[in-house]
Amino acid sequence: MTSRTIVFEDAGWIRLLPLVYMRGVFELRCGRSDLLSRIGALAGRTEGGGSLEISCRPQLADLIHETTGLPVNRSQSARALLLNGRGLWKSLPDETAGGSSWVGTVGESEDVACVAADAELAASLTPETVLDQARLRTLLAPLPRRDVSENVQLLDWPWNFVHANAAAMESDWDPAAAAIHGQVDEGSYLLAPEHVHIGAGSRVKPCTVIDAESGPVWIGENVTINPHCYIEGPVVIESGTILQPGAKIREGTTLGPRCKVGGEIEASIVQGFSNKQHDGFLGHSYVGEWVNIAADCINSDLKNTYGMIRVPINGREVNSGEMFVGMVMGDYSKAGINVSFPTGAVVGFSSSVIRPLSPKFVPSFAWIDGDHVQRFDVVRGLAVARKVMARRQREVTPAVEHAFLQVREWALALEHEQQIPLETGRHDLDATG
Repeated sequence: MTSRTIVFEDAGWIRLLPLVYMRGVFELRCGRSDLLSRIGALAGRTEGGGSLEISCRPQLADLIHETTGLPVNRSQSARALLLNGRGLWKSLPDETAGGSSWVGTVGESEDVACVAADAELAASLTPETVLDQARLRTLLAPLPRRDVSENVQLLDWPWNFVHANAAAMESDWDPAAAAIHGQVDEGSYLLAPEHVHIGAGSRVKPCTVIDAESGPVWIGENVTINPHCYIEGPVVIESGTILQPGAKIREGTTLGPRCKVGGEIEASIVQGFSNKQHDGFLGHSYVGEWVNIAADCINSDLKNTYGMIRVPINGREVNSGEMFVGMVMGDYSKAGINVSFPTGAVVGFSSSVIRPLSPKFVPSFAWIDGDHVQRFDVVRGLAVARKVMARRQREVTPAVEHAFLQVREWALALEHEQQIPLETGRHDLDATG
C-alpha cells in the first residue's frame, strides 16, 4: 500500500443533502462506524500502515479538520491512493496493480471509486478539481480503468445508507468482540449472547430482551437501557445513549452517541446527539445530529400501493427504486408533538415542523406552524443550537459557527424553491411499514 491515502469528496455530495451541510460525506454512518473510520481501520490493517488525509469542500475544511483531526486539503507532491469518501469500503485495492496511474470504477455507470495517482497526477487532483465532475472526467479520461466493485459499494443517496446498514453491521461484527463488560440486571434476557457486546459502564435494567438470534447487537460504553426494552439485532447503540422504558429497537438500526430514544425505531440511522424520547414510529430513516422529535411523531416508510417511493432531494423528486424509504431529517431540525411525516419526506437543516401533517419537502431554515411558513433566521437558529449543544456539554466552536452560518446561503442556492402544500390531503397513499 502507498504511504498516503486520501479520502475525497466528489460531486455526489449534493445528493446526500441535507445530511452533509456540516459534515463530510465520509462522516456519515453505515454499520458499526462512519465511512471514514471504516477506511482508517482497513488502512491500519494493511501492511505498511500509512497516513490518512482528507480532500473536501473548502468551505468545510476547518470544521472537518476539527472533527477528524486529520490533514485536510493539503497540496500533493507524491504518489497517493485516493478513495471516494461515500464508498462503503470492504477492502482496499492494491494501488500498485494496473500501471503507474489508473482509475477504479464501479458498475456500468463507471463512477470513480478510487484513483491510484503518480506524483504528477496527484498534484493535479485538487479538491476543486475532484468536486467538479466535468473537470475530473476530462483529467482522468486517458487513464486505464479497473473495476473495483468487489472492494466497495458507492452510496449515492441517503436511503442507500439505510438499506446497506444491516449487512454492514453483520460484516463489521467480530466474534471475538462478544463480551459483557457492563451490568445486566436480573430479569433481563440475552438471546444468542455470543453475538452481544455490552460496553463498560452500561446497564441493562430488568425486563429487557436483547435478541441477537438474527444479527449481532453492539452496545457501547455508558449506555442506559431502561426496563421493558426490546432490542433486535443487528443493532448498534453507541456510547452514552439512553433507551427510555418500553423502547423497541428493531433490526438494522444504528443509534449514534448520546441519543435519547423511545418508542419504536426500525431500520434507521440516527447520526448522534439527537432526541426521540417518546412513543412514535421512526422507520427506514436517516436522522442527523442535534435533532428533536417530540412525542407521538410518526413517519411512513411504505406506500399503500407498495410502489416505488419518490424522494424530494433538495426539493427535486427522485425515484428511489425502493419500496421502503422513510424520512431524512437534517441537523438541528425539530418536530412538534403528533407530527406525521409522509413517505419519503425530507426535512432540511435547522427547520421546525409543528403542524399535524408535514409537507413532503421542508426546506432548510423553514418554520412551519399550521398554515404559516416562515424562513427561520440563521442567527436565531445558531442561538438555539448553542443552547441545545450546551445540554450535551458541547460548545459551538468558531469552525462550527462558520459552517452553520454559511448553510443558509448554500440552502438557498441548492434547494429547489417550491410552494409548500399546506392542505392536509392525499400524500402518496402512505402507510406506516
